[in-house]
Amino acid sequence: MNQPLTITLAYTGASGMPYGIRLLEMLLKSGNRVYLLYSQVAQIVAQQEMNLALPSRTKEVEQLFNQRFNATEGQLRVFGREEWFAPVASGSNPADAMVVCPCTMGTMAAIAAGLSQNLIERAADVMLKENRKLILVPRETPFSVIHLENMLKLARSGAVILPANPGFYHHPETVQEVVDFIVARTLDHLGIPHTLMPRWGEE
Repeated sequence: MNQPLTITLAYTGASGMPYGIRLLEMLLKSGNRVYLLYSQVAQIVAQQEMNLALPSRTKEVEQLFNQRFNATEGQLRVFGREEWFAPVASGSNPADAMVVCPCTMGTMAAIAAGLSQNLIERAADVMLKENRKLILVPRETPFSVIHLENMLKLARSGAVILPANPGFYHHPETVQEVVDFIVARTLDHLGIPHTLMPRWGEE
């Protein structure tokens, strides 16, 4: 049996919140521990795309998702953007991996530049400097040269760039199945087993 992982999951203001919420659900249901971070713009996107009101108080967010996904006590911890004493802010206590899903081009640029101006950017910086897995899920189209150069810089630094570009060889019939394609690929890169979709060559 695989040991539970500690995964930092960050929501930023890009379109694609259903990917992030579904990923949180699957991480918790698979028994892993999650440190959740989110930006103010992510709150707006969650409301607009999913009619989901993300409270500003972290404890209320914990309660919301604990109830929604039936998480165990202490399995989910939520931190504010300026909580610099959060575990994710230091290389002395890094998570096993981090996913930014969805990831804005602004967040990607800040991470590529090493700015660390908020907890999301700092947590990602910690992942890179500690040689831990960092997965960025951008939802933007088309990409400008600036976007592509930032992605290349991050890929060369060890990050995984996993655009929210779903495949269709599994013949999805619902939006949820399209969402699950990207979540499944993210879980694959985290090494977390799942049964969200058949793999290539499987029936």
